[in-house]
Amino acid sequence: MIALRPDNPLIVQSDRTLLLEVAHPDFEQVRDELARFAELVKSPEHIHTYRITPLSLWNASASGVACADILETLNTWSKYPVPQNLLQEIEDHGTRYGKLRLVAKGDRLALEMDDRGLFWELENQKSLFGLLAEPYPDEKGIFLHTGMRGEVKLQLIRLGHPVQDMAGYKPGDPLPFELSPITKQNGKPFGLRHYQQAAVDVFHAGGGPDGGAGVLVLPCGAGKTVIGIGCMGSLQTHTLVLTTNGTAVKQWKQELLDKTTLTEDQVGLYTGDTKEIKPVTIATYQILTYRRSKTGPFEHFKLFEAANWGLVIYDEVHMLPAPVFRAVAELQAKRRLGLTATLVREDGKEEDVFSLIGPKRVDVPWKMLEKDGFIATAHCLEIRVPLPTDERMEYAVADQRQRFRIASENSLKLAVMDELLAGHPKDNILVIGQYLEQLRIIGERLGAPVLTGQTPEKEREVLFRQFREGQLRVLIVSKVANFAIDLPDASVAIQVSGTFGSRQEEAQRLGRILRPKGERNVSYFYSLISSETTEQEFARNRQLFLTEQGYRYLIESRRFDDTGHLNEPAVWKRLLEETAG
Repeated sequence: MIALRPDNPLIVQSDRTLLLEVAHPDFEQVRDELARFAELVKSPEHIHTYRITPLSLWNASASGVACADILETLNTWSKYPVPQNLLQEIEDHGTRYGKLRLVAKGDRLALEMDDRGLFWELENQKSLFGLLAEPYPDEKGIFLHTGMRGEVKLQLIRLGHPVQDMAGYKPGDPLPFELSPITKQNGKPFGLRHYQQAAVDVFHAGGGPDGGAGVLVLPCGAGKTVIGIGCMGSLQTHTLVLTTNGTAVKQWKQELLDKTTLTEDQVGLYTGDTKEIKPVTIATYQILTYRRSKTGPFEHFKLFEAANWGLVIYDEVHMLPAPVFRAVAELQAKRRLGLTATLVREDGKEEDVFSLIGPKRVDVPWKMLEKDGFIATAHCLEIRVPLPTDERMEYAVADQRQRFRIASENSLKLAVMDELLAGHPKDNILVIGQYLEQLRIIGERLGAPVLTGQTPEKEREVLFRQFREGQLRVLIVSKVANFAIDLPDASVAIQVSGTFGSRQEEAQRLGRILRPKGERNVSYFYSLISSETTEQEFARNRQLFLTEQGYRYLIESRRFDDTGHLNEPAVWKRLLEETAG
């Protein structure tokens, strides 16, 4: 047991919560160590709260973090002795992954275990009736009924027993291709970065049963699409890619054709407009969950069996729609790769992702990528703006949805936006918002183009090219910018409004400014929030995502005088001075 160490930054509590002091000089190191085995719960200015859960321990175990490493981290950084009950729970839950192993026995599947007590416990679980068949003679294993691979894993994790799936996978139809050493679009050298190759190697695991299923967690801007392409290259098999929307579908195809030897006739799109089945087929979650009525069948689930896929990639796996889990449960013989910047799901189905897609295999620390220059150093600042009196009166009598829009379109945000633009006279700036009327007003105010979902493709391409080449310094974009837009020269984003508390949106918007910036590799992400409104409440959820990714998130309140003018120095200006070097 350790002695009291008041200079340490961590308080470990018996209810599995961990309190970490943000101002401590070792905050970032401890934060990155905790992220390997604990979940961030909330992150106000001074103390961040984490929680250790059975799932967080199982993910840690699956990604190679031993219980001894977890205990060492807690004992090293804790102010007080670590509670004995928590030490015991870590030993209990942290060693469960691997006790139940799903293996192939001839043409059948079976659960193997070393503990007869565990065998007796499972044999009498009602939720497993109809899933398990006859036991081994020595009571060290149980056969599964045919087709129950996914359902067994799902039920067992709900009983507190995660399954290590070692049963292997069907190879799928072969698809020979290579990664290109030079990109076709601009002729630049191309190859996987060291952390990207390491992620591919962990997922592939030499083609053995240890690999082939799991989730890779990487920060925004880390190149998750490239890692997915690398996994495809290691397996050389027909692949189904599922992603969030039509724009992302097109980006996947563009990246595949640009960075591999795959040809146009080998890559198909399966969307509302196009229904192609090719060796590599890219589809949206939306098309998969389409049905003519609420009780009707999902008409496009047949895509899962439309070809002999050897790999299914779930892009932004934290957005995987709940109905798709049903299909995933039946696809356990196919290799499955999940890609995401966060394992947190708004519907709480993290355990389903663990069981049906696979455990977390890789979690690349944001700080490592920033240190190596692979992503820009991002400074995130929320600026709280009061509602003017007349808008406050309108807000007071509105319903919940109207209140959010009134707060989002706060007219005083325009003055703060002007101030920020003046403070970044040489940067390429994205002004991002949710409401088209708000963006139109901003466009007229700044004399800058507004890009929305209705902007024709050719016009978009012209605007993007002008922005990249420096002919256009400010571009105003709607939520169309949330996905798959290549704006490598953007170094400042000003978010004037967003979609309630969407963490995924926050991730995508931040990702727009994380591309490396050369010698001065710094970006700024400003969110303008109406203070003391529902918008401020929803902003807490988005803020949580950024701090989960390791970003220091500052909050500033701007005040106005009676004439509507800003009347005091801005904190963000001091931030700019401190980071200008």
